Amino acid sequence: MHAAVYHSQEIRAWEQRWFQKQNSSLGLMQQVAWSICNKLDHFIQKNSLSVRKIAVWCGMGNNAGDGYFLAAYFQQAGYQVTIFAAPAGESPDLAQAVQTARRHQLNIHSSFDVPDVYDCHIDALFGHGLNRNLDSDWQTVIKHFNQLSGFKVAIDLPSGLNANTGQCLPIAIKADITYTVLAHKIGLHTGQGSEFSGQVELIDLLPPDVSLRATALLKPANIILPKRQAFGHKGTYGHVLVVGGHRDMGGAVIMAAEAAFHAGAGKVTVVCDATHHAAILARAPNIMIKDIQALTSDEILTLLQQIDSVCFGMGLGRDEWSEKQFMKWCPVLLKRTELHLVIDADALWFLAEHSFTFSQNVYLTPHAGEAARLLNTSAKEIEQDRVTAIEQLYQRFSGQWVLKGAGSLILEPDQLWICTTGNAGMGTAGMGDVLAGMIASLKAQLDTHISLSDIVTLHGQAGDRLAQSGQRGIQAHQMLDAIYQVVNP
Repeated sequence: MHAAVYHSQEIRAWEQRWFQKQNSSLGLMQQVAWSICNKLDHFIQKNSLSVRKIAVWCGMGNNAGDGYFLAAYFQQAGYQVTIFAAPAGESPDLAQAVQTARRHQLNIHSSFDVPDVYDCHIDALFGHGLNRNLDSDWQTVIKHFNQLSGFKVAIDLPSGLNANTGQCLPIAIKADITYTVLAHKIGLHTGQGSEFSGQVELIDLLPPDVSLRATALLKPANIILPKRQAFGHKGTYGHVLVVGGHRDMGGAVIMAAEAAFHAGAGKVTVVCDATHHAAILARAPNIMIKDIQALTSDEILTLLQQIDSVCFGMGLGRDEWSEKQFMKWCPVLLKRTELHLVIDADALWFLAEHSFTFSQNVYLTPHAGEAARLLNTSAKEIEQDRVTAIEQLYQRFSGQWVLKGAGSLILEPDQLWICTTGNAGMGTAGMGDVLAGMIASLKAQLDTHISLSDIVTLHGQAGDRLAQSGQRGIQAHQMLDAIYQVVNP
């Protein structure tokens, strides 16, 4: 079963429905703390962490209540525990938690002047309800937390991180492990979330009810491709067409075409400016080439009759010539509804100025800057709410979408996925061209037997293989062998 991801409002409503059935909110708080204590103690022992002295940082709400109970349980387990706390709020459950800590004679300091003598720091400052920028005092507290040595743990989600967008407000706890309570929050898995949450463990205590609605699903990493049949040939495995390659930009079509071949396409043709033909053939003589300047409309139609999928826009450019090519190709490609069509890069630039509605065989792959142009907003606004952004892209254009970035979002028909593979080393020029080539290739080969989210996951796995030797300095052209490996596990 796929792991579901939820909006914080959905989780709060679920909690309230549970409490309305006369279930105890205090009991739930105690269960949360007891579960985290057991899981964290096991983690410490299993990984031979040198943890004896623990500092628990408590805020003013119910997240702090989890912290007070957790401190008491850890002291019972034999750890040396100190609480550093803000003045407690008025919640009866929180008051009970504070009293429990006092009965266990825990040291409670009414400040966050925490010395650097603790082996572990537990963040119980804010829960998933935080949706405002922290004031300067709280920012100072979080900066101090992050600067201290020791193993860092967050309860529910790192304080200062928006539960629904994965954005910092404007600073967040940087945890080694986050024990998220009841359900996965969107912000832990997209945007800046994975940078701050570390390893995410679910504290799953309540049974889902019929009213609970997931926002997205976490994409599993175990993608199984079907075996090839012994009697297959190059015509069996799809013919990919790569269209782009402005006179001044030849590298993008080369990377897309080579990625298509390494992902298993039977044939690949590149249509680009003829100045790049010699370089293409020198790198990959199995790629067929055509001059984008010389092709007539009739010749384009004839060519498309031989094609299974197209990736369009790589290195197309953004000048007057580029726009003419966009308007020459795009309407023709869209009429061929049986084709799988990937629209990326400079084709997305011109798409913002034209009104098209796409079928489900069209895959669009913007990063935040390209999405911002398509929605007439800023990249910052896109990153502030990536889920809303990808939904708006679908509402305007239809088709299937990938909003690239940390925790890439993939919107397929009736399902939003969050990619769980990939790494920061993949933030380099040409990675999008490689992804476009992979999508075109695997769709040409497998049609509906592989999903867009499957392909994005494989792309991330290829990047993760490269990152085993280090993230810094990865280049897109190095992906080819890694792609070959992930499509042949």
